[in-house]
Amino acid sequence: QVQLVESGGGLVQAGDSLRLSCAASGGTISSSAIGWFRQAPGKEREFVCAIGWTGTILNGYSVKGRFTISRDNAKNTVLLQMNSLKPDDTAIYYCAVGSMLTRSQTYYAPWGQGTQVTVSS
Repeated sequence: QVQLVESGGGLVQAGDSLRLSCAASGGTISSSAIGWFRQAPGKEREFVCAIGWTGTILNGYSVKGRFTISRDNAKNTVLLQMNSLKPDDTAIYYCAVGSMLTRSQTYYAPWGQGTQVTVSS
């Protein structure tokens, strides 16, 4: 069973950048879609972006143009580069393995434990 571990979160100011990492162990993710989701306090978990095994990218509407997803199959890792961060980006960020490239959480499992991103104004 593949296990995912997110890292790279932290406290930053509005306008700053962060790069999150999703590292897989227990199996390869090179032939899987990987999605990033986030959950802010008191809100539903929402789709951020995803990348297919061919490199096709699916972006969430709230982050398009600011966040970039990429994958490093040699390191069994998917990265999320977040630029021009806003206070509304404050959330716990999760990565997950997708059975298909989609915005729907239904098709994603397993999930990592999440990493906290806090953006101050």
